[in-house]
Amino acid sequence: MRTPSISPRIAAAVIIAAAIVAVLMTSFFSVDQTENAVVLRFGKYVRTVGPGLQMKLPLGIERNINVETAIVQTLTFGYRATDPTGTALTGAFPDPDESMMLTGDLNIVDVEWIVQYRISDPEAYLFSVRDKETTIRDISQSVMNQLVGDLPILAVMTSERTAIEMDAQSAMQEIFDGYGFGIDIVAVKLQNIMPPEGDVQDAFEDVNKAIQDMNSLINEGKQYYNQEIPAARGEAEKMIAQAHGYAADRVNRAEGDTARFASMLSEYRQDKETTAERLYIETLSEVLSSDEGRTVLIDPSLENFLPVRNVGGTV
Repeated sequence: MRTPSISPRIAAAVIIAAAIVAVLMTSFFSVDQTENAVVLRFGKYVRTVGPGLQMKLPLGIERNINVETAIVQTLTFGYRATDPTGTALTGAFPDPDESMMLTGDLNIVDVEWIVQYRISDPEAYLFSVRDKETTIRDISQSVMNQLVGDLPILAVMTSERTAIEMDAQSAMQEIFDGYGFGIDIVAVKLQNIMPPEGDVQDAFEDVNKAIQDMNSLINEGKQYYNQEIPAARGEAEKMIAQAHGYAADRVNRAEGDTARFASMLSEYRQDKETTAERLYIETLSEVLSSDEGRTVLIDPSLENFLPVRNVGGTV
């Protein structure tokens, strides 16, 4: 029994159809919203395309490499995290080869930090550096060791943390730009900063506690100062205002007495005898009008031979 043969026309049609399918399947590729794609032609860079359905030359003439450019990537230093985010300290494994550093005052400190970066130039990121993660780690360690080595240990652990983060980010970015790395450093964040375990760590914990107590006492002193000084200033201003008022009253009275004396002197000079008699009568009237001491000179009941009562005595 003879096997039926396939006609050359049918075979050619099948081959052509398969070629068309292969061309179509290798002519399109998709790029995610968080990615850019680098297109290579025979291994040489041709172009970079954005998200969406893109075209390329088929049959391996051009190929694409998708690179995540919208996602912030994170590397940890001094520890390796086990949580889904890759950054948490809980349950992490320490890496003392990265974290142990020498400070400016010749102390050993254990520094843990993270570096967050985003790919800004996919072509440079793919072709400028071969071992990317190792290079990022080496540069980050070098910068952090230099910054920590310029400062005393207490400054590293307390007041200079923010400055170290900002200076590290700036220095790393400058080095990566010089290498044409194609990444932007988003942030450098210090995590744990501790002295080595043992007596040294206990001593520094005591120092930190003493610093906290000192700051607490300083804040309490400032609070007491802010309460008492305004009250004292208010009391002082009140006393000064009262003194000014008393002084103004005494000055006004003195000026009034002076004006009165000057007026009386002018009248006295015009008619000395009349003025003297008038002053005598006014003074006597003022003395007799006072009831203080119950001294009576004139006896209104005329019980004595002469209507006069002894001064200070009784009838």
